[in-house]
Amino acid sequence: MKWERVLRPRAYLPGPAGPAPPAPSPAPARQPALPRTLASGSSTRARTPRRAPTMAKRSSLFIRIVEGKNLPAKDITGSSDPYCIVKVDNQPIIRTATVWKSLCPFWGEEYQVHLLPTFHSVAFYVMDEDALSRDDVIGKVCLTRDTLATHPKGFSGWAHLTEVDPDEEVQGEIHLRLEVVQGTRACRLRCSVLEARDLAPKDRNGASDPFVRVRYKGQTQETSIVKKSRYPRWNETFEFELEEGVAEALCVEAWDWDLVSRNDFLGKVVFNVQRLRAAQQEEGWFRLQPDQSKSLREEGNLGTLQLEVRLRDEMVLPSGCYQPLVQLLCREVKLGTQSPGQLILLIEETTSTECRQDVATTLLKLFLGQGLAKDFLDLLFQLELGRTSEANTLFRSNSLASKSMESFLKAVQNVGNMDTPASRAKEAWMEPLQPTVRQGVAQLKDFITKLVDIQEKEELDLQRALSLQAPLVKEGPLFIHRTRGKGPLMSSSFKKLHFSLTTEALSFAKTPSSKKSTLIKLAHIRAAEKVEEKSFGSSHVMQVIYTDDAGRSQTAYLQCKCVNELNQWLSALRKVSINNTGLLGSYHPGVFRGDKWSCCHQRDKTDLGCDKTRSRVTLQEWNDPLDHDLEAQLIYRHLLGVEATLREKHRQLSAGPEAGPVLTGPGGAPEDPLAQLLQVLQDLREAHRSSPADSPPLEPSRVLELQT
Repeated sequence: MKWERVLRPRAYLPGPAGPAPPAPSPAPARQPALPRTLASGSSTRARTPRRAPTMAKRSSLFIRIVEGKNLPAKDITGSSDPYCIVKVDNQPIIRTATVWKSLCPFWGEEYQVHLLPTFHSVAFYVMDEDALSRDDVIGKVCLTRDTLATHPKGFSGWAHLTEVDPDEEVQGEIHLRLEVVQGTRACRLRCSVLEARDLAPKDRNGASDPFVRVRYKGQTQETSIVKKSRYPRWNETFEFELEEGVAEALCVEAWDWDLVSRNDFLGKVVFNVQRLRAAQQEEGWFRLQPDQSKSLREEGNLGTLQLEVRLRDEMVLPSGCYQPLVQLLCREVKLGTQSPGQLILLIEETTSTECRQDVATTLLKLFLGQGLAKDFLDLLFQLELGRTSEANTLFRSNSLASKSMESFLKAVQNVGNMDTPASRAKEAWMEPLQPTVRQGVAQLKDFITKLVDIQEKEELDLQRALSLQAPLVKEGPLFIHRTRGKGPLMSSSFKKLHFSLTTEALSFAKTPSSKKSTLIKLAHIRAAEKVEEKSFGSSHVMQVIYTDDAGRSQTAYLQCKCVNELNQWLSALRKVSINNTGLLGSYHPGVFRGDKWSCCHQRDKTDLGCDKTRSRVTLQEWNDPLDHDLEAQLIYRHLLGVEATLREKHRQLSAGPEAGPVLTGPGGAPEDPLAQLLQVLQDLREAHRSSPADSPPLEPSRVLELQT
């Protein structure tokens, strides 16, 4: 079962008696110090005092890859073996299964990915799997974030596959400093090419040999070539003479140098010099853009791909802001049918059929976190039975009661599994049921043991001991290599072990049944990131950066068997360590081999890192814990959509013959539940409006104006 929500693991489940404690803030990201940086097109500025609660923007993508049709034949048999690779900003995150010998494959696979709000595009590559050679690229479909943002209900339908142009397969950012300085005769344009990160790998070794070409007014200057690096550092400066009234643009291009073939294009950034003259000086990280100077190609006969892609951006306030809404709904559930306002009934009446399942699931999880799931379901059934007039009808199939019970039963269908590891593999948001379930399972086991007179007491004691261990998050075989000294790092030095990740530590053993040894304590993890392909000759290696008991930084390198397993382990590690103190903001995607880093060639082993960490990029899993703030935000957003209907209902009730005087409680607050709900919605709307995340920037970003 997949819940559409953004993950934020919590260590608490608030009870109905009091508010939830605030979520711990992640450690500030560690980035190399820059004199005046404009990262990713936004300007940095001095921190101003907070005037309102700060919202957290969370972005998630729901992806459903349905099927392909009329794909071209890539094999000599006249068929293909297609599969899909999903990339976000050119980073692979999902691989579907291979459909053998088919030109019209059906996948029907669904995923949900939590991303940074700054991502730019999601691309779907259809590949043909080959056993003896490199897989062939059939075509791709690319959807930008702007395109998805214009479709609130998501993109759904058939899309034509287009040819993959190498000049469009660009990624990464380049760090530039642009200045207009006064020369002896005229002003001069000074362009300092400092460094780049996450460039596209164009060579077979998984790296590139990048250099930068700066062009202005027919003049071209080039940096030196940095061999075998996707994170080069140049620190080279070029100057051009400026002329008044000249509208020529400044073009900065990144290229991969090749000895025997033409150089490969890595991306470019184009600047408006007139706007730069007005700005005088700018510095920042600029996203490399593809070469769009070519004429648009007609869509070839590459087939089509049926997709469903939906982007959801949620601005989530701190927990305290949602407490009035949560407490009001909880009070209504506790009062049951004795409540004068019947808010739950009003919510059902104003909920359309299309979104009733989502609303039911969200309400169920919200009340479950408050320990009121049973009361909520009881209330729904009482209301449903009270409205049932047909003798042969017990429940309506599309009512809020039936949808809520459907969600509840799907979640608990395997909750009492007798096998200890499987019993943990349930929705973590069902945690309030855990004590009751464990007690029932233990009693049933004891009864069966006495019934069949089993004498294996030691085994039973072992099972009981295992049931008291920390909950298992993920387990499976991995290959490990831990760097020590200056020796070479080779893929053959990896050793296969069985790893287990719990909420306390990452452990390993020779076999699943062997005694486990702790490798890394969970609280010591500082980052979990990918390792670039050239380091070990594999694109499925990750690194876990942690501190040992002595406080020294260590790195464990773990190799997975495929891209899906890699991203699942990274996602699990990031989720369980997201609230750790001292999380890194940057890291080295390479290894320290000999006397330098293989990624950026820096010789300082303690260097902060040449790439950004991606601790918030995770995959949605069916057993993710409940995010209370997000569930409250989803309910608020739904109620906001039907606020006009609720206000009309309140007006009718107030003007009806049974309407009495308006009662107010302490402080002048209305006692009418519907009036209170409308007031809570107004307060939350005001909190969203006054939050710094929704406020316009106090000064315009000039980088977007500089780029043409």
